[in-house]
Amino acid sequence: MPKDASGPAPTGAASSAKQMGQINPWKYDTFLWTMSVLVDLFFREVHPRGAWKVPRHGPVLFVAAPHANQFVDALVLQRVLRMEAKRRVSLLIAQKSVHGFIGWASRQVGCVPVGRAQDAAKPAQGTIYLPDPVNDPTLVRGVGTDFEKEAQVGGMVFLPSAKGRSGASVDVAAILGPTELRVKRPFTGKLAMEQLTARDDIDDSGNLTNPEANGPKPGYEGTKFKLAPYIDQSRVYDAVFSCLKSGGCIGIFPEGGSHDRTELLPLKAGVAIMALGTLAEAPDCGLRIVPVGMNYFHAHKFRSRAVIEFGPPFEVPPKLVEMYKNNQRRHAIGQLLDMVHSALSAVTVSTPDYDTLMVIQAARRLYNPTGKKLPLPIVVELNRRLARGYEKYKNDPRIGNLRESVTEYNKQLRYLNIRDHQVEYASLSWPVVFVTFVYRVLKLTVLSAGVLPGLVLFAPIFIATRYISHQKAKTALAASSVKIQGKDVIATWKMLVSLALAPVLYNFYTCILAYMVYQNRLWGHVPGWVPLWAVFLAGWVIFPAITFAALRFGEVGMDIVKSLRPLALCISPTSSYGISRLRERRAELAAQVAEAVNTIGPEMYPDFEHTRLIFDAYARGVSTDVSNAFLPNGGHSPGSPRPGSAHSGASSPGGSFSSNTPGSPGLVRRLTTTSSRAIPRNESFSNIGGAPLFATRPPSRSRSRSSSVGTGLAGGSGPMAGFPVSAFTTLDSKESFEHANRKIREAMRERGELRRREKRRQSLAQVQDEDDESSSDGESGSVVSIKFGGAGSGDAGEGKKAR
Repeated sequence: MPKDASGPAPTGAASSAKQMGQINPWKYDTFLWTMSVLVDLFFREVHPRGAWKVPRHGPVLFVAAPHANQFVDALVLQRVLRMEAKRRVSLLIAQKSVHGFIGWASRQVGCVPVGRAQDAAKPAQGTIYLPDPVNDPTLVRGVGTDFEKEAQVGGMVFLPSAKGRSGASVDVAAILGPTELRVKRPFTGKLAMEQLTARDDIDDSGNLTNPEANGPKPGYEGTKFKLAPYIDQSRVYDAVFSCLKSGGCIGIFPEGGSHDRTELLPLKAGVAIMALGTLAEAPDCGLRIVPVGMNYFHAHKFRSRAVIEFGPPFEVPPKLVEMYKNNQRRHAIGQLLDMVHSALSAVTVSTPDYDTLMVIQAARRLYNPTGKKLPLPIVVELNRRLARGYEKYKNDPRIGNLRESVTEYNKQLRYLNIRDHQVEYASLSWPVVFVTFVYRVLKLTVLSAGVLPGLVLFAPIFIATRYISHQKAKTALAASSVKIQGKDVIATWKMLVSLALAPVLYNFYTCILAYMVYQNRLWGHVPGWVPLWAVFLAGWVIFPAITFAALRFGEVGMDIVKSLRPLALCISPTSSYGISRLRERRAELAAQVAEAVNTIGPEMYPDFEHTRLIFDAYARGVSTDVSNAFLPNGGHSPGSPRPGSAHSGASSPGGSFSSNTPGSPGLVRRLTTTSSRAIPRNESFSNIGGAPLFATRPPSRSRSRSSSVGTGLAGGSGPMAGFPVSAFTTLDSKESFEHANRKIREAMRERGELRRREKRRQSLAQVQDEDDESSSDGESGSVVSIKFGGAGSGDAGEGKKAR
């Protein structure tokens, strides 16, 4: 491959990056307002949480994860930031995506295209293997290859994925000849070693159990591979530095490309270089990093829900900036990545696999004794805390047995084809169930009258979006090394197809309507004085309105359809016993989950009883109410900083494990996460132009499961120790609400009294200022003492009067 083969990508990226700090507010706001219609139609609810933490002024670097919804993530993030925090943000976007409508849209909101090595990777000729994996693991030898023409120093070598496992990738350090090259770090992982050696003595960690038998399997000629050119990102970094130094906002998804995994992928060094490079050039610019959790409920499904959670902003410790400037870039970048990873873990729900996520969500439902729908932020917080508890105690026999029981309960629900919240129907009497069933069938019949017209008219769009989005998912899955099913691109393509076909379809229907009016005035129903242009306008109002009405009616109708099966099971004499037994089993499991949480919770959180999110009905034996669904966390919303905590203001996310810098994480390498551990030990980062901004090294299954939530928790140590993580569990009973109301009233009275005192201080100061103008120099000292010390005496006088 020619040496300048990668030229167009970075050049285009750099030219676009120069305009990054020059967002056109009119274009930006108009585009977001227009696209907000699509967001509101696709999502049933997008709930921003913690947006008050976003700084309203100064440079901000937003790091968002997990990247589970391709271009939709960017649109949702920019929309929430503009509406809730009044900030406009320029996002980094892959260079390969900047074409067509996506390219035009990215220019309207000031996105910066960035070249990625994996996007430029192409299959190379020949095969490769490791000739000496024990003594010289960085030496790669090829069969039928021509590295001198196809490879570049600083480029990358990609191995293929296989059986749902991600392929490995490494950087090229030197080209030794047409059939030999040296990589910067050894290949790791079982799949990579199997592909490069074909040996049978490889353990699950990718280590050779028989080091005496050196070399690959006899007669093995290697595996297919891809080569990517070297991409210089220097000008892109310079443009990012310029934007941040001028007080702008930059947003990045540090995992790289979108994916549909349940855990955070390792973060690439680009996000750390952007922050450290900016502060190295402008130490006093006030840059802060804000973690953003993109939490979706079935991200690829129509009318799903999302919670966009903002964590506390934190500053980069000055010691890391000094290390970055003093040729210790790798260590500074690694430790800042630890901070970012820990911050993201505090605002996301991360589990090692899909089955674990299903168990945690089932445990959360079982732990809610009210049986009522909880607010989305409470749901996300409960999932997060349960996931952390599981990560810490997953080897505990109590948790292992409970997981098996919950998994079996989920299997029974799937067998009966019902949901957990529908099990409660078994507690109703047969007449009540029968009347409810008949009432819902009648209601569904009425709703169908409003759904069918829009369903028929919009059916071509439904069919096209489903087919095209699933085809794109298959294509993306085949081209990716990190995706599992390719669901992360489905929502994007559903929106894009709808955006393209809906106007065409509506225009087609409007033309048919106008033609019928022209022919016979719509069978005489349209008066002759109505012009055709008015028919066109009416058609563009009527047909979208029919679609929207069908959408709303269909939403309610689908909920009713899902509730009919459990009701029918309760009515049927042959199945009522089974669902009744399932209800009894659910009650037993709910008690077991509550017991496990109440036993293990205090071990994790010292303030467990004071920071419950869900009222413990089993321990106190009282009935619950929907009003008991959430607690303001001791006067603070869940996830909000408490007075005196290390998270207020612009503190770093590692307050309790600080080193020399108060409120910053300790510079201890043993506390690293999977993100910084992915950084090669021999990488100097002396040339930041060669450091990719996006992740290119997908994790193996084992590595990605290691620790996506950090190790330290409240009261512990480690990267998560600085985050105030409260207990799993609301206001209990009427007395607690009266107590809370009393506290609120007292606080309001206190605030009113403080305001009145402040007014009295201001009036007193004004009087003293007037007296000061006519007083002598000898009296000015007493005036000053009244101004600055008289407030206390004034308060004391008021206190005496009150007494």
